[in-house]
Amino acid sequence: MRIVLAAALALMLAACGPRLPDGVSKETLDGAVARAIGDPNTCVLIADAKSGRQIYRYNDHAACDAKLPACETPETRDTGALLEAVARDGRPRRLSCNTVADASRGVGWAAGPVPGRPLVYAAVMEGDRAFPGLMMADRLERAFKRAGF
Repeated sequence: MRIVLAAALALMLAACGPRLPDGVSKETLDGAVARAIGDPNTCVLIADAKSGRQIYRYNDHAACDAKLPACETPETRDTGALLEAVARDGRPRRLSCNTVADASRGVGWAAGPVPGRPLVYAAVMEGDRAFPGLMMADRLERAFKRAGF
């Protein structure tokens, strides 16, 4: 009985939290992101700008939790850390750098407000054909529009 009550409470709380805007389905957004920057090493997160609570994730935890060069500092970070930073300050980021010394692999970071919505996003793409951060941001903003944002 306790398990059933706990599950019901969890579902009720999830229903009350931030979610994708009306008219935007996860499936449509997944497809738009996949066409824009889709890759096994790509992650896109979207969160409510005020609370920072995540409402969308493209790809799995392996891609989203990967610690990669931050490009603006010598540290590493994951996509969630960038999402938290942009939720705090609202400042867009478009960053790119190499992930290996021979420059055969790179990482691109894109983050900022979702145009016209009280949302923020953060994205990363890593690999031998990773897009630069500026290109990722441009492609994602078009994808968001195609998905109904």
